[in-house]
Amino acid sequence: MAKSSDSAPTSSDAPKRSLFSRKPKEAVAKKPKQPGRVKQMVEIFKMTRRYDKNVVWLMLLVFLAVVGFSLAVGFLVGNWITALILGIPVGLLLALIVMSRRAEKAAFAQIEGKPGAAGAAMNSLRRGWIVEEQPAAVNPRTQDVVFRAIGRPGVVLVTEGPSTRVKTLVDAERRRLARILPNVTIHVLETGRGEGQIELSKLTKTMQKLKPELTKIEVGAVNKRISSMGSALPIPKGIDPYKARPDRKAARGR
Repeated sequence: MAKSSDSAPTSSDAPKRSLFSRKPKEAVAKKPKQPGRVKQMVEIFKMTRRYDKNVVWLMLLVFLAVVGFSLAVGFLVGNWITALILGIPVGLLLALIVMSRRAEKAAFAQIEGKPGAAGAAMNSLRRGWIVEEQPAAVNPRTQDVVFRAIGRPGVVLVTEGPSTRVKTLVDAERRRLARILPNVTIHVLETGRGEGQIELSKLTKTMQKLKPELTKIEVGAVNKRISSMGSALPIPKGIDPYKARPDRKAARGR
């Protein structure tokens, strides 16, 4: 019986691709496109305008002030066209700077008052700081938190909660650090809007203004010393298997 000519092609009949040839376009997975710079700026502007209604007027005021000043200088020197060409991009740049500053405050306003807000703000610190993601001390009942950062000024403890209530956590953490770091300065910064407290939007600037006392090598050594100390977070209550005593009566069958 003769074989049919319509038989399915075998794998050997398929065209072979060279080792160095390019993959077909269908086989290449398309990466998701990242939003462009202009789109990012538009999203930031919309977010800022929701929380700060005056940002539009501030940006417009800065832009017009720069362009007006450029035109005034241009008329004085007799070349207002060149002054206008230079003034427009400078005005746009300064308006964007104003928007970025107001956007930062709007971002902090969204997280202010929420648990862990101080830790989130500390993550925006620049190089030279070691910020621990987990809090150094927590009060589970009141939700008061103490965060810790290590930098050239020394060790900085940042608190969340009322001053009178969080004082116990801070004092305990300071005593714990003083035992292993007797010669390192320990700063305490309280976040909030009360008297003597620091607003969340000004926290990183306040930390960066602290006077440096340690070198970069000493900062690393302090971090290792604190890491070797372990965590001071409260352990859930329960039976400690190392302290549990066997029931002797049950072992004798009574």
